[in-house]
Amino acid sequence: GIIQKIPGTRSVYGERVSGGYFVDFDLNRAEIARYGLTINDVQSVIMTAIGGENVSTTVEGRERYPINVRYPRELRDETDKLARVLVPTMSGAQIPLGQLASIRLAEGPAMIRDENGKLSGYVYIDVDTTQRDIGGFIDEAKRAVASQLRIPSGYTLQWSGQYEAMQRVRQRMMTVIPLTIFIVFFLIYLNTRSLPKTLIVLLAVPFSAVGAIWLLWALGYNMSIGVWVGLIALLGLDAETGIFMLLYLDLAYDRMRAAGQMKSREDLREAIYHGAVKRVRPKVMTEACAFFGLVPIMWSTGTGADVMKRIAAPMIGGLFTSFLMELLVYPAIYYRWKWSAEVRHAEGEAIREIETQQSPQEVS
Repeated sequence: GIIQKIPGTRSVYGERVSGGYFVDFDLNRAEIARYGLTINDVQSVIMTAIGGENVSTTVEGRERYPINVRYPRELRDETDKLARVLVPTMSGAQIPLGQLASIRLAEGPAMIRDENGKLSGYVYIDVDTTQRDIGGFIDEAKRAVASQLRIPSGYTLQWSGQYEAMQRVRQRMMTVIPLTIFIVFFLIYLNTRSLPKTLIVLLAVPFSAVGAIWLLWALGYNMSIGVWVGLIALLGLDAETGIFMLLYLDLAYDRMRAAGQMKSREDLREAIYHGAVKRVRPKVMTEACAFFGLVPIMWSTGTGADVMKRIAAPMIGGLFTSFLMELLVYPAIYYRWKWSAEVRHAEGEAIREIETQQSPQEVS
């Protein structure tokens, strides 16, 4: 009743522990021994004559049906009739079952379910995931139940199901995500051998996160395990495209520097311009291949389609914004770094060299 009032609840079903009637056979060991029988002999008669036993199989074309032998229904539908079931002895005598056991109807639970050694009952909750995420729903449900429901002593309340799996994955993600970022950082550093270049490449992560969050918001997707997996995969794509962009900028810069043309701000701007322009076609090809490979997932249906859509959505949205940001923002950041670290000093030295060359002429 409390959870039904929480927004996002489709249905709530409380499991009812209903009882049922059972036929109990209380075997009399003294009577069984008097007739030279064993407990197994009596139980075998109960299982076969009352419960039934498969003795063969009939073949009807490609169909197979078991042949089950037992007393007809009219001889076993009452306890008095069950008491007249005959048990054969070694001497050939037939002893009624009522002389060997007391038969009674008993009432008890249809099924006994336990959890951690305690009896348990379940309340099934169906959450509308199009309205809200499961984590936020459970947090609100916990607060509502804690404030409105008084649990008797000896009872415990535990939230299980998909939410429990999400909690386990969340704890794992607290380790996996930082470890993934560290590994990507380490691999990029091994490739570039430069801390500034590594940080420039990792700037693709916030660039792509913008598009990923926008597309998730537009599609109405909430944060889930699939979304986190998509974001981790997007991190690898961003690092790849960021390294390509940085490679072309470095090639253009090194080429002009080797030619002795990197002496001013305009030279640096010209090198970055050529490096960024040459990067447009391969970057478009890289982004297009990833895009056309992921877009069909958004129209897929069937088993697992919902999970795959949530994995592909952040990757698709992140590709667009990382494509634009890397072409527009990367060159500007690279320009500021190279100007502050190298070109400004080279320009100053060139100006001082010109001044020293002009000063003797002025003196003469």
